[in-house]
Amino acid sequence: MLDIKFVRQDPEAVKENIKKKFQDDKLPLVDEVIAFDAKFRAAKTRCDELRALRNKRSKEIGGLMAKGEKEQAEQAKAEVKAMADEMAQLEADEKVFAEEVRSRMMVIPQIIDPSVPIGKDDSENVELERFGEPVVPDYEIPYHVDIMERFDGIDLDAARRTSGNGFYYLKGDIARLHSSILSYARDFMIDRGFTYYIPPFMIHGDVVKGVMSFKEMENMMYKIEGEDLYLIGTSEHSMIGKFIDTINDAATLPQTLTSYSPCFRKEVGAHGIEERGVYRIHQFEKQEMVVVCEPAESPMWYDKLWQNTVDFFRSLDIPVRTLECCSGDLADLKVKSCDVEAWSPRQQKYFEVGSCSNLGDAQARRLAIRVRSKENPKELYFAHTLNNTVVAPPRMLIAFLENNLQADGTVAIPKALQPYMGGKEKLTPKA
Repeated sequence: MLDIKFVRQDPEAVKENIKKKFQDDKLPLVDEVIAFDAKFRAAKTRCDELRALRNKRSKEIGGLMAKGEKEQAEQAKAEVKAMADEMAQLEADEKVFAEEVRSRMMVIPQIIDPSVPIGKDDSENVELERFGEPVVPDYEIPYHVDIMERFDGIDLDAARRTSGNGFYYLKGDIARLHSSILSYARDFMIDRGFTYYIPPFMIHGDVVKGVMSFKEMENMMYKIEGEDLYLIGTSEHSMIGKFIDTINDAATLPQTLTSYSPCFRKEVGAHGIEERGVYRIHQFEKQEMVVVCEPAESPMWYDKLWQNTVDFFRSLDIPVRTLECCSGDLADLKVKSCDVEAWSPRQQKYFEVGSCSNLGDAQARRLAIRVRSKENPKELYFAHTLNNTVVAPPRMLIAFLENNLQADGTVAIPKALQPYMGGKEKLTPKA
């Protein structure tokens, strides 16, 4: 959510930003915000004036009564009542106008960073850098479910019977591999100085509205019927929510956190749920990283976060690349974002395995996450928040299995992961 002062002072910059995101249907919102904001401030000003007049007139009543000027006192009482009635209406109007402003401000997108490439959708995202040599072996790389089935490691049919499409049973070596990758990711981030968390897996509606846009909320979140609770789509939601309505001393920043959670997503939209596979599903697990920091430090942390993911995947012998999200592919709360994509030898192309985002003060403004200045303890300002995926199996399993599959059908276990796999150097198929 933008600063209302900025919208008042430079509405054309706000409109230009909307155009860069190809959301021209939102352009009228800017003028509507300014109009309702003017009404709100006019009502507030008039209410403040009346309050001062009422207080002054109320004090005069006692004096008039003491002088025996009853008629004038009664007239003053009538004036005070009329002022009180008008104030009550003005205060009601203030609430209405404030809500009209807020509801529109929640939809107007965050100002994007000047470095963000302009484009309509993800087809216009820009490749930044490649890490590791993408290899296409001279033997066949089967579909990831077929690889898992060779190890008797997945049961989609049983999951369909219990839960429907978009769910899975992992078992045996594949299930162990899944858990080992998450354990390794946890320790990888702890070794980089991040504090490990296991957060709540359900959050209140006010937190949901604070961490994401309405469109994302509608397409992602599962609501618990009859309760003000939602299943999280990523641990970022509850980790950022942890700071709601807080004032943080500048000396305590940055807060660098890494969190494990299951994730639940409707996956409403053009992509849909896969009937056979574990790339786009309703339930998965993820290791996340979250940073709450000083505004001036968020660009530096953004670069650190995506580099962490690149380093993690390279430690498991998986080639990756970074892809900068263009303006039209940025969610409304994001200032800047890039995807980390892993190489798929089977498809001979890269696919998304993580996303790094700098949200500026958007989430902090919605959730009232404030910082107390070191220089002036009376000064408060909004923090910046960032998040990034460390790893999200089972999607990451696709990249792992394809890139570590050997010609004889075994899967090599990179050295970094071997301690988490009981010292195994390879997995041997059962069929």
